[in-house]
Amino acid sequence: MINFDFNEDYILENDFVMLEPLSAKHYEELLEYTLNEPEIWEYSMVKCDTPENLNKYIGIAIQKRIDQKEYTFAVFDKKKQKFVGATRYCDIFLDSNRLQMGYTWYGKEHQGTGVNKHCKWLLLEFAFEKMQMVRVEFRAYTENLRSINALLSIGCSVDGVLRSNAICPKTGVRRDTMVLSILNNEWNETVKQMLSGKINPTNTI
Repeated sequence: MINFDFNEDYILENDFVMLEPLSAKHYEELLEYTLNEPEIWEYSMVKCDTPENLNKYIGIAIQKRIDQKEYTFAVFDKKKQKFVGATRYCDIFLDSNRLQMGYTWYGKEHQGTGVNKHCKWLLLEFAFEKMQMVRVEFRAYTENLRSINALLSIGCSVDGVLRSNAICPKTGVRRDTMVLSILNNEWNETVKQMLSGKINPTNTI
């Protein structure tokens, strides 16, 4: 049985990070990345590279939640005591027990610090164990090796490549998209324990 309500404010957290629903209040918290690190969105279909675009990004995310299509989280780093990025569930199909995770970005200082793995752990645990998803999908442009390697490191399998399926908003160049996924049986049998070991080496589930 699906256990998810778009109207509920879900808080996902552990000792390292907290994910809370993105709202208008996060504009000021995230503005520094827009002003100082616009290159973060080089591979993103959604740009937050100007204050206007950041405001638009937040507004669209809120509306997508109202429309019951997506659910976006702001990411809080407990060690740094600040908001450091955002991530979301998108293409949510409750009737067929599947969703996509994506539109993830972090400030440059917070990339490669473990924040992403902690967030992915919380999101995957919630998706498979609370929402009862059967399939969680991820996508990345084939040239975005940082994202692809990060997804492989959390246990994703490569499903294939969608050729020339997207257009870069900045350059107009068509791009290929790699599709990756984790299934619920893979989560239960291998991925959960593997990822738990990476974020907490002393923990053996």
